[in-house]
Amino acid sequence: MTDAGPDDMRELDDLPALLERYATLRDTLQGLEAERDALAAQIKAALLSGQDAETDLYRATLKVSRRVEYPLDRFREAFGDAAALEVASVDRKKAEALAKAGDLDPERLRDLAVVREVQALVLQPKTI
Repeated sequence: MTDAGPDDMRELDDLPALLERYATLRDTLQGLEAERDALAAQIKAALLSGQDAETDLYRATLKVSRRVEYPLDRFREAFGDAAALEVASVDRKKAEALAKAGDLDPERLRDLAVVREVQALVLQPKTI
């Protein structure tokens, strides 16, 4: 058999051992991801309150992205059931395409738009 990875990897014909190792790695990664997410939430809250966070290697910043959404109830009131049904299972691109095609009033659609901000924690290397 070919080398499947690290020296401690089991032979491929020992499927229960491979499954056990896989489960261990999956559980470890899930635990690490949960811890990372909790730490990121704490750091984001600190940054939003005006604090700075940095180490010798990294500086933490928040990257803000915006997402436009149209509340379904308001969209339905403005454009009716048929238009709401047509765009309800798709994203804003479908509604904007209908407006561009002339099927919806672009100005009314723009008035309905709700912009949501999402902050993502970004580590910027300080060594460059």
